[in-house]
Amino acid sequence: MKYCGEQGCKTLIASGRYCPDHKRKKKDKPVYSKNKSFYNTQAWKDLKAHVYQRDGGCCQRCGKFVFGKRAHAHHIVPIQINPSLKLNEDNVTLLCNKCHPIVEEETLQKYFPKKKQFNWNL
Repeated sequence: MKYCGEQGCKTLIASGRYCPDHKRKKKDKPVYSKNKSFYNTQAWKDLKAHVYQRDGGCCQRCGKFVFGKRAHAHHIVPIQINPSLKLNEDNVTLLCNKCHPIVEEETLQKYFPKKKQFNWNL
């Protein structure tokens, strides 16, 4: 038995990190999770390495040098929109781990716009 990982909590737990009161909620899976098998292919790994070298290891949004897990390869046109571009080097750009969620949100809004809300000021 051990204590819950939440600061100040004195609840003892048998397994895991948190007690039921402090257990973290699972977030929605990112859009790219549907293509997980593709991201494990050697062709994708080779393209990702090529894009990293082509972009000089710098984020194409903020210009920061990134390496390792902080270097994210981003599809400009999502695979869901045009699967034929998934291995096109002109459709992949290098982003840092801070810029990638921002650009991903912009991409989602561009290709998957949300329903317009009703305007009550009419």
